[in-house]
Amino acid sequence: MVSTPTVADAPQTGFFGHPRGLLTLFFTEMWERFSYYGMRAILAYYLYYAVSEGGLGLPESTALSVVGVYGASVYMTGVLGGWLADRIIGAQRAVLYGGVVIMLGHVGLALPGGMTTVLLGLVLLVIGTGLLKPNVSGLVGGLYGEQDTRRDAGFSIYYMGINLGAFIAPFVVGTLGEKVNWHVGFGAAAVGMALGLVQYVLGQKHLGSAGRDPVNPLPVEHKGRVLGRAGGIALGFVVVLVALAISGVMGLEGLVNLISIISAVLPVIYFVVMLSSKQITKVERDRLLAYIPLFLATALFFLLFEQQPNTLANLAEADTDLDVFGFAVPASWFQSVNPLAIIILAPVMATLWMKLGSRQPTTPQKFVGGLFFVGVSFLWVVLSKSVAGDDGKHLPLMLALVFVIMTVGELMLSPVGLSVSTKLAPKVFASQTMGLYFLAPAMGQGLGAQVVKLYSVDNQQMYFAIVGVATIACAVLLLVSARSIKRSMHGVL
Repeated sequence: MVSTPTVADAPQTGFFGHPRGLLTLFFTEMWERFSYYGMRAILAYYLYYAVSEGGLGLPESTALSVVGVYGASVYMTGVLGGWLADRIIGAQRAVLYGGVVIMLGHVGLALPGGMTTVLLGLVLLVIGTGLLKPNVSGLVGGLYGEQDTRRDAGFSIYYMGINLGAFIAPFVVGTLGEKVNWHVGFGAAAVGMALGLVQYVLGQKHLGSAGRDPVNPLPVEHKGRVLGRAGGIALGFVVVLVALAISGVMGLEGLVNLISIISAVLPVIYFVVMLSSKQITKVERDRLLAYIPLFLATALFFLLFEQQPNTLANLAEADTDLDVFGFAVPASWFQSVNPLAIIILAPVMATLWMKLGSRQPTTPQKFVGGLFFVGVSFLWVVLSKSVAGDDGKHLPLMLALVFVIMTVGELMLSPVGLSVSTKLAPKVFASQTMGLYFLAPAMGQGLGAQVVKLYSVDNQQMYFAIVGVATIACAVLLLVSARSIKRSMHGVL
């Protein structure tokens, strides 16, 4: 999403043989993910817990939908955050400003102001994450020269920071939120982001000129007008939405529905514009058409995968035996299973692909695997409940395995998605196609916000069975189409 050039004028040693700036970005992203996953681990609980228990008392279906559209909104603003860094402020400032806005968003959630401060906090989090998340990884690439063999290893270290923050967060933020006070938990997320900002400012000098300036700046004569117009439209849109929601004119349900519609419409517009362009060749058009089923598969994958903080979080809290050897396990701790599984399984998967070499599955087949495993994870919920019996609760290990199975699917599909987006992108739409990819998880979560309305603890087996079987059926359909899709990719692996 960010085309920060490789300048490699940053200090090249100082962190286990890697540029010193990698340490700065490692902890920046670790603390940002700590704040994000920590807040996400308790958000649904805070929204639907009764007022007498410190929550807001929203209907469970509404609360779970809000969590879904929050995730969708984050991905949609990421497209704008990448554009803003590339054209106006540069990646370094985008990360700094984004971190400040994220911290203020968590502060908003930490304030006991009801739905007003919740909506304000979530809007700030969406804006801040949209600025920081798509740009910080671009800065990592800018620390290395084009032929630097350390680059892949550097990104591996960086992604360990992401998962380390995601792993620790539920234990800290989740425990404080569930055992002490919801607002104390949100406050801990704010403190985490503040720590990330402090070390980022202190270590920014080690980043060199990577991302310091916009790589494709707007002409000076147009900059003020474009920025003013874009800022005015964005601010007006947010203010109107928040005002309508707070005043009750639209209502929270209406706001959820609107964001869901936007998440579904935006990708359609993107595809129509690119496919109708006269600037792309026939081969590029074929590749773009081949990309559509992969895009839809990604959206479907994230529709299920991103139910970790809503339906699965609800199962952990409402229908799981949390008493383990006399210790009451906080339900939010289950949110740590996925990042821990990534840390353990990612090297295994990478080794497997290396050993298979040319015999490894094609890109469409890997997408099939991703859909299959995420579908199986939903069917595992059905099995888990069957083992427990109608009057029993899920066993902690059985529910934890749902997250592990999901992670296998994630490792098959998610790393491949961004790579194939770069390969199938028409030259004149290279950046837009990268932005388009991030609209797939936005679309999945936006539509998922509608799907989760069908869920309840009482009908959980039917819900997870139908969604799981339907997803596996889509995986089979994609498998049948894989050869045709591969031909339309015209040599792209």
